[in-house]
Amino acid sequence: MKKIGYLFFLFAFVMNTNAQEKTMQLSLRQAIEFALENSYNAKVAINDIESAKKKVWETTTIGLPQINGAIDYQNFLKQPITVADINGDGVNEEFVFGTKQNMNVAVTLRQLLFDGSYLVGLQASKTFLKISEQAQQKTEYITREAVINAYGNVLLTESTITVLESNIKILQKNYNDAKKIFENGLNEEEDVEQLEITLSSLKNQLNNFKRLETIAYRFLNLALGNPIEVNLVLTDTLDSLAEQNINLNLISKSFMVDNHIDYKIAENDRETKRLMVKLEKSKNLPTLNAFVNYSTQAFSNEFTFFDSDQRWFQSSLLGVSLNVPIFSSFGRKAKTAQAKIDLENSDIRLEETKQKLKLQVESAKNDYQFSVESYQTAKKNVDLAERIEKKQRIKFFEGLSSSFDLLQAQNQLYSQQQNYLQSMLDVIAKKAALENALNIPIK
Repeated sequence: MKKIGYLFFLFAFVMNTNAQEKTMQLSLRQAIEFALENSYNAKVAINDIESAKKKVWETTTIGLPQINGAIDYQNFLKQPITVADINGDGVNEEFVFGTKQNMNVAVTLRQLLFDGSYLVGLQASKTFLKISEQAQQKTEYITREAVINAYGNVLLTESTITVLESNIKILQKNYNDAKKIFENGLNEEEDVEQLEITLSSLKNQLNNFKRLETIAYRFLNLALGNPIEVNLVLTDTLDSLAEQNINLNLISKSFMVDNHIDYKIAENDRETKRLMVKLEKSKNLPTLNAFVNYSTQAFSNEFTFFDSDQRWFQSSLLGVSLNVPIFSSFGRKAKTAQAKIDLENSDIRLEETKQKLKLQVESAKNDYQFSVESYQTAKKNVDLAERIEKKQRIKFFEGLSSSFDLLQAQNQLYSQQQNYLQSMLDVIAKKAALENALNIPIK
């Protein structure tokens, strides 16, 4: 019995430990920090940078010495025959020249001495690395906003559930009281039925939001880079985050478009197009290569190449190759013209990006200011709606107002409660959007 009890205790301990391992407690700040390292997009961005670094080295090696080795083995299954009149008597004699088998071992060293395309390609690979690094920074901004929205949606769903449960509790009591009053013949059946319709509607909404809560948590896990089944416990609340995210100083914050990550990416795109023009022009320049070759050959009628007495014959060659482009039927000229057009288009897109970013900041500031004002209004309105509903409830049970008046007050309250919850989420989300528009660094 003691052994069984010990095993049961051990099993319970392991299960509890596993459950704890699968549970994450996160504030919004912790969620952002976690996602910046573990989200799927963050991991891909890091890999892209590593790939770009390898690309830089790959391009660099083109201009470094290249050594290649080769081993050729030949076995004539039937040797070629040469016919010749060696005696001058008009009779051709058949001869077999060479051995049946031969082997050649060679090592060649090649060195690029000059190639304009190589120099441009090296610059382009470094620009590509810079683009990858900027893409990672852009990914961080996108990840931050995605986590804030997903975190806020979870809190909104949970707060909505709490409000609905509170409303249902109050409404259930009202329904029960109205039903007793009706049974005593002191009000009409329609009053009870009206409360029953409202109660059923709230219960249906509650069930829906409970299902949405699971989905919201899974979306948050997805944004974090977790398996969607990981159990999360959020330590921040919707109202506390809303208050923390009210900072109207952002409205007056100056905007430097040249420092924005999107503008830098557009600048690098233009730099890429400039290098393409340079690349096409460089194709008009000659290329110069040098090489050194060393080889050794052996000949035999039998496979004796690894015998100690096998004779090998060495040879070596040094060479330089100069390739000068002369005439391409104006093909290179056409490619250079296309590259120049692409560069001109990138200049146009760069200016467009500049104007879009300015407009984006203005729009984001307006949206954020409106969200703060809406939040403050909604906070007042929900208090008013609660007092109105309470007064109508008292009047209804005292027989001073109809069920229609109570229904109207209840619907107004429920609407204002939802507006209030949504306004808190809007403050959080719009501030995140404004921070991204202003290119505020992630702390």
